[in-house]
Amino acid sequence: MSGKRGNGEGSIYPRKQGGFAAYVWVTKPDGSRDRKYAYGQTRAEVHEKWLKLHTAAKAGPVATSVPTLGAYLDYWLRQVVNPNLKPKTAETYDMHVRLYIAPGLGKKRLDKLTVRDVREWTNRLLDACQCCEQGKDAARPAAHRDPNRRQRCCAVGQCCDQRLSARTVRDARNTLRSALTNAMAEELITKNLAALVKLRTPRRAARKPWSVEEAKTFLESARRDGDPLYPAYVLILVLGLRRGEVLGLTWDSVDLDAELLMVQAQLQRIRRQLVHDETKTDASTAVLPLPDICTAALKLRRRAQVAARLAAGEMWAGLGFVFTTRTGSPFEPRNFNRSFKRRCELAGVRVIRLHDTRHTCGSLLAALDVHPRIAMQILRHSKIAVTMEIYTHVPSEETRRALKKLGRHISTDAAEQPG
Repeated sequence: MSGKRGNGEGSIYPRKQGGFAAYVWVTKPDGSRDRKYAYGQTRAEVHEKWLKLHTAAKAGPVATSVPTLGAYLDYWLRQVVNPNLKPKTAETYDMHVRLYIAPGLGKKRLDKLTVRDVREWTNRLLDACQCCEQGKDAARPAAHRDPNRRQRCCAVGQCCDQRLSARTVRDARNTLRSALTNAMAEELITKNLAALVKLRTPRRAARKPWSVEEAKTFLESARRDGDPLYPAYVLILVLGLRRGEVLGLTWDSVDLDAELLMVQAQLQRIRRQLVHDETKTDASTAVLPLPDICTAALKLRRRAQVAARLAAGEMWAGLGFVFTTRTGSPFEPRNFNRSFKRRCELAGVRVIRLHDTRHTCGSLLAALDVHPRIAMQILRHSKIAVTMEIYTHVPSEETRRALKKLGRHISTDAAEQPG
C-alpha cells in the first residue's frame, strides 16, 4: 500500500472506531463530483472494495448515496409507474410491492441486494402461508357473533396454509425486475439481479369453456327470464367482449342502424374507484360488425333503459352507459360477476370464469354462419389461422338451427317494441 497515489485516486485510512475506510472521487449521475466511501474490518478488504470503486468510476457515473429498496420502490411507484402506466397496471405493481416485495426485501440497500437475497425471497413466497405472513387472521377480532369474521385459523394455531401460486410469485419477481431495470437506467445499480433469478414457467390452467349447446342454454335462460343483463351476455358470448369492455360501453359507441359497435373504453374498479378509461391495448380498440342477435339484444336494452330513465326521473345519472343500475349509474364489475354466476346456476350450466366465455365466442360465430374473416375482426385475432382453428369445431346442425331461431325470436320482439 506504499507509494504516492495520483490525483483523484482517493485514500485508505484507519477509522477511530476500528477497521478501515477508503474513498474514491466519482462522477455522480447528475454530473457533479463527490467522494464515494467503502468500509471494512481489514485493510485488505477495504483495498479490494477500493479497487472495485475505481473500476466503477472509470466505467461511468456512480451514485454516492443509495436508498433502500423499499424507499426506491416508493419513488418508482410515485414518479415512474403512476404517471406513465395504465391505472390497472399501476395498481397491480403497487399490490406486488406492498404485499410481497417491500415486506421481504424492502430493508435491503439497493446496491447491496444480491442474487441470493432475491432467490431466498422467491422461495419463501412459494413456501410461506400468506395468511400468517400478512397477519390476515390476526387482524380479525378474537370474538364476533359471525363465525366467518372472527379469528379462525392462523391466529388460533390452525394454519390455513394459504400459499401463493407459482404464477403470482413470478409476477412479483417481474415487478421487482421492472423496478431494478429503472434503477439501472438511473445509474443507481449496474446489474438487474432479479433478472438473474430463474423461475419455472407455470403451466396455464386448462380452460374449459362452454360448448355451443351450453352457451345456447345459458342465453335462452336469460332471455326467457327477462334478465336485464341478457344483452350484455349476448355481447360477451357472440362478440367476445371482456367484462370491462361491456360495462364501459356507451351509446355513442353503438350505431344500431349501421349495425356497428366501437370498442374503445373499459370500466374497471381501481383503488376503490370506478375508472372509465381507454382499452388495454391498441389491438383491443376496434369497430365491430353486429350480428343480428346482437343488434336485436341492444334494441331491447335501449327500450328497457328508456323505461328505467322515466321511472328514475331526476335521480337518473345520465352518464350514457349502455349497461347501468336502475338510476343510470355504472354497473359495478364485481356485481356483474355475481350476476353471471347466478345466471349459470339458474340456467343449469357449468359455472365457468366470466373471461372464459371469450373462448366460446368463436364457436358461436361459426354456428351463426358468420364469415371467418368477419369473425377474425370480431375476435381481434392477428392471424386468420387462429380463427380457422376455432372454426374447425363445427357445431351440430341442431345447434345452428336453435341459435338462429333464438336470434329470429329476439329480432321479432325488438321490432315490435319502440326503441
